[in-house]
Amino acid sequence: MITPMITQIDAYHSLSLPTLNDVQQAATRLSPYVRHTPTLRSQTLSDKLGANVYLKMELFQKTGAFKLRGAFNKALTLSAKEKARGVVAVSGGNHAQAVAYAAKTLGLQAVILMPDATPHNYLDATAGYGAKVILTATMSAAFKRIPAYEAEGWVYIHPYDDPLVIAGQGTVGLEILEDVPQVTDVILSIGGGGLAGGVGTAIKTNQPKVRIWGVETDGADSMARALSANRIIELPQITSIAKTLGAPAVTERTLTLAKKYLEGVTVVQDREAVEALKFLLERMKVLTEPAASCTVAAAERLKHHFDSDSHVVLILCGGNFAVDALVQYDFALRSSALDRVQAA
Repeated sequence: MITPMITQIDAYHSLSLPTLNDVQQAATRLSPYVRHTPTLRSQTLSDKLGANVYLKMELFQKTGAFKLRGAFNKALTLSAKEKARGVVAVSGGNHAQAVAYAAKTLGLQAVILMPDATPHNYLDATAGYGAKVILTATMSAAFKRIPAYEAEGWVYIHPYDDPLVIAGQGTVGLEILEDVPQVTDVILSIGGGGLAGGVGTAIKTNQPKVRIWGVETDGADSMARALSANRIIELPQITSIAKTLGAPAVTERTLTLAKKYLEGVTVVQDREAVEALKFLLERMKVLTEPAASCTVAAAERLKHHFDSDSHVVLILCGGNFAVDALVQYDFALRSSALDRVQAA
């Protein structure tokens, strides 16, 4: 489904939202630490969708995902006193690695709270960067422990509800404008909404006619539900396999940015995300996360909005995905399909 746009909430003017200048300053600040990832035209997807289609290969970013941009942008603005204590974060994967890597690079202590269900490849990578990893029962439980760390002087690097983090993620948008100046459409994944807000700020301020389409998977669709209800909706649990989209709720800030910049949010099924993941692996030779491949699934649903004059950029936001997980998901989906056939 595509969730339609809703009139902006009254809280808009009271929120601290990033500006284009903030994103541009972030780009300067980040240049020694992050990669300008390539944006490559895909002939296969162009033929498939009847448009000019490009892949923003953010899975080739250091630590394997876009999250490094926001983590570094926040960490680089800390005072000497804040640096002396260290940083704390909550994450189910990519933000954890980003904060851990940024902290190691800048010589900071880092504590990362992660839910028990976090895949081992994320846990191992985060700990490998030198962060102290603390497991909690759920993502919500991890968030609830943050105030205690802040009271001790730790600086909280929120995964998406921070203007500096959002501005850092927005540098992806500046790179898209540089590499594909004729861009007409951008399709991106939404977890908590930081990437969407940052890219929206960067692109729509420069080129207001560019359309930005958000994507979530069913069971990790907190933004779509919030847009539909015109208020924050907290998911009781994340049931999608796209765990890195698993924000239990968006925030007033990211919801406001979504209302301001997005055409809407397309919610796809896990099966579609996995099929798109396999397609990208077979045809493009890249292994993404379901949280990234879902953009390809959404593009299929949205293709009636595009034509031969469209220049559509799909952001492949991350690639931290274990091959054994792909095998497990594929087997599970095939078994589920077989059960339905037998039941019929």
